[in-house]
Parts: sequence; C-alpha cells; structure tokens
Amino acid sequence: MIKNNMVAMILAGGRGSRLFELTKKVAKPAVHFGGKYRIIDFALSNCANSHISTVGVLVQYESILLSSYSARSSTWGLDSKGGGVYVLSPREKDETGLGLYNGTADAIYQNLDFLDQEDAEYVLVLSGDHIYKMDYEKMLQTHIDSNAEATIAVIEVPKREASRFGIMNTDKNDRIIEFEEKPKEPKSNLASMGVYIFTYKTLKKYLREDAKLSESSHDFGKNIIPAYLNDKLKLQAYRFKGYWKDVGTIDSLWEANMDLLKDNSGLDLFDPDWKIYTDDVSNTPQCIGSKAEINNAFITQGAIVNGKVDHSVIFSGVHVKENAKVTDSVIMNNAVIGEGAKLNRCLVADDVRVPDGMVLGKKNSDEILLVSKSLIAKAGEENE
Repeated sequence: MIKNNMVAMILAGGRGSRLFELTKKVAKPAVHFGGKYRIIDFALSNCANSHISTVGVLVQYESILLSSYSARSSTWGLDSKGGGVYVLSPREKDETGLGLYNGTADAIYQNLDFLDQEDAEYVLVLSGDHIYKMDYEKMLQTHIDSNAEATIAVIEVPKREASRFGIMNTDKNDRIIEFEEKPKEPKSNLASMGVYIFTYKTLKKYLREDAKLSESSHDFGKNIIPAYLNDKLKLQAYRFKGYWKDVGTIDSLWEANMDLLKDNSGLDLFDPDWKIYTDDVSNTPQCIGSKAEINNAFITQGAIVNGKVDHSVIFSGVHVKENAKVTDSVIMNNAVIGEGAKLNRCLVADDVRVPDGMVLGKKNSDEILLVSKSLIAKAGEENE
C-alpha cells in the first residue's frame, strides 16, 4: 500500500440524456445495473478496493436519490477514521453567489476548499458512469515513478472506433505528447477512460487560471489537459488492461449487462478479491417456477420466473409470467412481463408492466428497444 493522501473526486452530476426515460427522475450514475447494482457502485468499490479512504461525489442533476445513496459510507467500507464519502453539490458562495457546475474542471474548482481541507497530495478524478474494475493504487505508483504532473488512464480500442473517443498520442515511453478530441483520422487507438490522477499543487494552479477565462468550457479534456500540454508539463499514459465500458446509451447499457453472461468478458462480479459493493436492501426470495425454462441467464434475488428466459439479465423484483418468452433482453427492477408476451433484444425500464401477449423487439435488429411506460401506453392507444 502506497503511503500518500490521494483524494478521489467522482463526477456524478450528469443527466445522461441518451438514456432517455431511464434518467428522467434519476442521475445517470444512479441507474440500476446487473440486477442488484447501480452504475456508481463500480467507481466507489474501486476506490474502496484501492485503499482510498476519502471520496467526494459531485452531484447536480436529480441529486436527491444519488446523494442519499452515496452517503452511506459503510456500504463500500469507506467509513474508516478520517475518511468517508462526502456528497458535494453546487452551493452558494459569498464571492460568486449561487451557481451550477459549469464543466468537469469547474466542478473540481468549486471544491478546492474541500481538497484543501483534506490536505490532498494527489487528486483522482473519475466519471461516475463507467462499468469497470481498476486498481487506482497501481496507477498512482506509475504517476509517482514517472514524476508526472498528470497521469491519464487509457485503453486500446479498435482503430475503426477511435474517432468516438478522446485519443492520447504518446512517445515510446508512454509520455503523452498530443491529445485529440474525437479525431476524424486518429493517429493512435489509445482512448482516454476519463480517469485522471493529478498532483494537486499543480492542478490547483491550472484550475484557478482556467476559472478566470470566460471563453473556456472549464472541461478537463477541452481545456485543462491541453493547457498542461501547451506548457510542456509531463503527462503520462497509464495503459489499462481489462474490461471498461461507458454506458451512456441504451445500446451500451444493454451490452454491458449482456457481458455478464459471457465467460471471458472480464466483467466478473463473483470475484471475492475485488468485490463490487452495493446497498444490500432486503429482497424477497428468488422463485423459479415449475414451468420456467432458463438458459444462460443472470437472475437476481427477488425475481419470479414462470416463463422462458434465454440469454437475458433479470433484475430484482421482476415477474416473468407463464408462457412469456424473454430473449437477449435486460429486464430492470420490478418490471412485469405478462403471460404470453414475447421480448427480443429489449431493455425494459423499472416498474414497466408489459401486457399479456404483447410482442416487442426483433431478433435481428441492430438497435436495442427501450421499453418504457410511455411506449407501453402508446402501444395500448394504437391497439384501441
């Protein structure tokens, strides 16, 4: 264990508009995943497993549920003496009045007093909406050994997909020499994961300078990282080998859930040495009925299955009724799949009731169908 004072700051204020109705009432990091988890469990659990004791969760959009959930430090073992999870929302200040977080860098800037209070030596900046397991302590060791001012986690992506990411171009020693934001013709395939370690003294200086620039977007990718590069500061790439997915769309959220069903996806929720912690609420027992047929499925406690489930992820409280058939689908908390209903390549939102006999989704579709309450209501009106 490295002796240091690294404070983690999880950016969890995003709306996640590309998840449509899933984020109408909750922030994206609070969306359910994998049956019993929420997306933010991964960043918080990574911090706990990496021996980081102090974590700030920066909230903004629909923050009530996420704030109350994240503040339960004991859930992730982060209630040790002198540490814990601190929920940090925008607040009124004497010199600036009441404002919102205006960019990722601005969110950290507005909480410099918190970092000062915690006597931070290094700052770990994370996104609260990614699914992955990562040892931040190993990344910190690379940061220290390379004597960098900032270290950025990168992952190799297929070259044909690189234009969708922020790309880090490096020299032979993995020192970052150029950053390209979603380049049309990428020079490398090293995609930024949105995981940064900064030496706090330097970061503080650059955040204060950026805050004075009215034309700035106050964003790490667009402003802070380019400023470091322009000033010839040392930025180090940390190559991550493992599973990582940004679940910002319906398709990617569905894909990440489906990866739980693969033997070698790298997303192992059963690893006792790197647990993903969550709020272990009480659930009713799991019930697999006598007429149920199940093949390659991830079924959470509290679910009742009386129909056929094939290559699907079933969350807590779900009821799949008799003669219903669920294939290649993700069924989220407390949804009910009516008798004889047939679902294929669907992501069913929380609390949705699919009527008896309804057919949704297509086997060979390139897109995942989001089944929401409004979609069910619209389908009902069309059938009247």
